[in-house]
Amino acid sequence: MASIDRSLVAHLPLFAGLSNEDLTEVLREARSIRVPRNAAVFEQGADASSFFLLLHGHVRATKTTPTGDQIVVRYVVPGDTFGVAPAIGLQHYPATATAVDDSIVLAWPSAAWPRLVARFPSLAANTLQTVGQRLQETHARVIEMSTQQVEQRIAHALLRLANQAGRKLDHGVQIDFPISRQDIAQMTGTTLHTVSRILSGWEQLGLVESGRQKIVLREPHKIVLLAEQSSGDNASSRS
Repeated sequence: MASIDRSLVAHLPLFAGLSNEDLTEVLREARSIRVPRNAAVFEQGADASSFFLLLHGHVRATKTTPTGDQIVVRYVVPGDTFGVAPAIGLQHYPATATAVDDSIVLAWPSAAWPRLVARFPSLAANTLQTVGQRLQETHARVIEMSTQQVEQRIAHALLRLANQAGRKLDHGVQIDFPISRQDIAQMTGTTLHTVSRILSGWEQLGLVESGRQKIVLREPHKIVLLAEQSSGDNASSRS
């Protein structure tokens, strides 16, 4: 197997504090995997045999509830780690990770995790920082789901995605990976009908532009105002 060029990843948060020699050693245990669009990197409940770093593309993490509903937990962008079950003491993956476009990941065997973090403690510290940031994001989403109207939740979701993976255009900011209205519904705890109604209304106002698997924020600052308005200013339901 060809060695992985460390210059491609040396700047990533996971490897902060590692010397070139240390990084070479860490990468020696990884393998590069191409994941085609719509293919699963791993499935919820499967043995957590590997942990991953996304090099190219985008990955959607979804969780299926006991009643069969799907929730979009988060989107993974290049440079992000995911599937780090061994870092948080899990034996099985808590969610399913699916490539939303053709993607390339680095994968390490989970069995290597204790050895790597013992030898390179900064790996553990960097991963813990990432897990902490995601926990804060999760807390923010729980608060949104509990206290905000659906229009605010959708606005927050679009802003979060644009901040994470936005591409500037002459006429706004495009979420730079395939995303559907159903995905937005599963992120915000509402229905496809409600998301379609709200986005269609925003399109008529010139705030967004949406098509098949594409969303452009034409007026991001106005979306910010929608996200930050008080519940009393919003007549939308929480359904």
